[in-house]
Amino acid sequence: MANKRPLVPRDLYEYQWVSQPSIGFQGAVAYVKQTIDQKNNDYVTQIRVVSLDGGDDRRLTDGEHDSAPSWSPGGERLAFLRTSEGIKQLYTTTVEDSLEKPEPDTVNVKHTDLARGVDSYVWSPDGSFIAFTSRVEGNEGEAADGKQESKDLRGRVYERTTPKAEGSGWWDGLHSHLFVLELKSGRITRLTWGYWDAAAPVWSPDGEFISFISKQVKEQELDADLLHFADLYTIKRSGGEPVKITSSSLLITQFAYSPEGQRFALIASDRVYGSSSHNRLYTVSAAGGNPELVAPELDVQLGNSALGDMKPAGSGRSLLYDYNNPQLGVYVLGTRDGNVHVYRIDETGSFDRITEGEEKDIYQYTLSPDGRYFVVAALTAERPGELYRVDVRTGEELRLTRHNDEFFAGLQILTPERVAFQASAIHGWLLKPFNLTQGEQVKVPLVLMIHGGPHAMYTGVFSHELQTLAAQGYAVVWVNPRGSMGYGQDFVKACRGDFGGGDARDLLEAVDYVLSEFDFVDETRLGVGGGSYGGVMTNWLVSHTDRFRAAFTHRSISNWLSLYGTSDVGISFTEDVIGGNLKDDAEMLWSKSPLAHAHRMETPLLILHGEDDYRTPISQAEELYSVLKRYGKTTKLIRYPGSNHSLLKSGKPSLRVDSFEQVNAWFRQYLHEN
Repeated sequence: MANKRPLVPRDLYEYQWVSQPSIGFQGAVAYVKQTIDQKNNDYVTQIRVVSLDGGDDRRLTDGEHDSAPSWSPGGERLAFLRTSEGIKQLYTTTVEDSLEKPEPDTVNVKHTDLARGVDSYVWSPDGSFIAFTSRVEGNEGEAADGKQESKDLRGRVYERTTPKAEGSGWWDGLHSHLFVLELKSGRITRLTWGYWDAAAPVWSPDGEFISFISKQVKEQELDADLLHFADLYTIKRSGGEPVKITSSSLLITQFAYSPEGQRFALIASDRVYGSSSHNRLYTVSAAGGNPELVAPELDVQLGNSALGDMKPAGSGRSLLYDYNNPQLGVYVLGTRDGNVHVYRIDETGSFDRITEGEEKDIYQYTLSPDGRYFVVAALTAERPGELYRVDVRTGEELRLTRHNDEFFAGLQILTPERVAFQASAIHGWLLKPFNLTQGEQVKVPLVLMIHGGPHAMYTGVFSHELQTLAAQGYAVVWVNPRGSMGYGQDFVKACRGDFGGGDARDLLEAVDYVLSEFDFVDETRLGVGGGSYGGVMTNWLVSHTDRFRAAFTHRSISNWLSLYGTSDVGISFTEDVIGGNLKDDAEMLWSKSPLAHAHRMETPLLILHGEDDYRTPISQAEELYSVLKRYGKTTKLIRYPGSNHSLLKSGKPSLRVDSFEQVNAWFRQYLHEN
């Protein structure tokens, strides 16, 4: 232990992340390993293959931006996406050839060369076709593969309600549509047309139909940006008109065909409580109709709603059928009590946890073709994500990858301790500071961290941000206040229309609880910080109490009135979560804005923000900074060029490191005794 050192912000460059597992028939698990190229300030993603017993782990591709591996149904070929100059194209490779040749990329086959690339794809059941989505103009005749006319030759015209989106910027007039690639001939056929988007394609078990999620409106109706629901559609592989399956009553996020192809399972929200409504399991006939709720009494958020800074980019499916054992029901990820696990739900409503362990965040998983094993990508309390094989029947776990072991051997990783208060209604965790000696009389500062959302969940798994804070000599506490996912529907909707009320009290009570239970904490040296909703809560707290000696606010909100018309979710979020609109509730929205109370802020406040943030635009930081300077308050503004709302999760590595270092320096200045 004496030779081990604490984490520092620059250790971000050393991590290796794993994601997107896919299991082939021969027991080979393809997955993505992500590292950082410090010289070029970029991420490198390569596809590797590991055996199900963990005994063989080899590189498969040597492109620098390869992702989304998926085995063909027979296991002979592996498809993946390769990104070049920001555009993803579809490739396949044969694993045996790739592993035997010194230069694996010589056996890759490139199947698309589209101007806008491929967004997502899926194999047909017989492996003869691949359905994919690509962005095109609504009436464009083919998958775009030629040069496009510059959009800068004239002014850009918008008529939709929300013409910009976080992560992608201002809308370019294109829509995502469905195409089918016939692998033998290389022919690409467009299946869908229109001024709407097709997403998440899935083949029917017989290979005759492709289903997808879409928001579609008729002429003269409100545009799709104002729709709260997304429907399921089906189209024949040979083309034709899409058939609407569901009844515009749910916001569908994922779906799967039943093994016989007669029904769909859906993960969807009825939006009864707006964005705080749980995702639940429904079924609907493949011929169409009204979806039926499975397990109405189940009070669990389905899917992964956990937040963290150690999840690599790339999404996975939360809903899976075991085609070998259809009587067992479906598998889902469930967000519950500070963990994310794999659960099974059958038609009787039985809800059983399959995976084991506390302080676990399973962010992706897949099922082996024979239905015997899951492979999960999971974070634990003391490790970044690794792959684990899980026995479906027993839950027995075998670790498959160990990419961070050598690096972590020289580090002292701190273990979080669970805390609970308000009769155990509020859960959280505490990291004791590095080198804290039992019985020592020295007291240490405490930093309260606040998560974003608000309808998300903190976990007790490994976090670079939290570990590096505790390594500086601070105790760090983070909790799930009311409004968080993971503790039931009543709990998650409790903050709607009550911003700065019960949620703020929960956070301050967390501080009180730590002070009462841990005598090594100095009550005169308290810090607070957070990002997104955690940032606006930080702004709110320091404008209503002087308890904190230092604070940082990252990509935050300061003014609900100006956010309403400038954020990509300004209208929906302000009306849904805060509970007001500009026409009827301007006075209330201003009273709930931290900017209205900035004259009372005495806590030194560090403001950090990405310049390309469309979720909480940088104008929110600029307003707060300007007003605080006008009032003579202690503050500093740090702007991050080319950075959006995901700066701390997937932003440029150097800027992520700088952000952590800036926060540490701020707290050193104001929380340390000397």
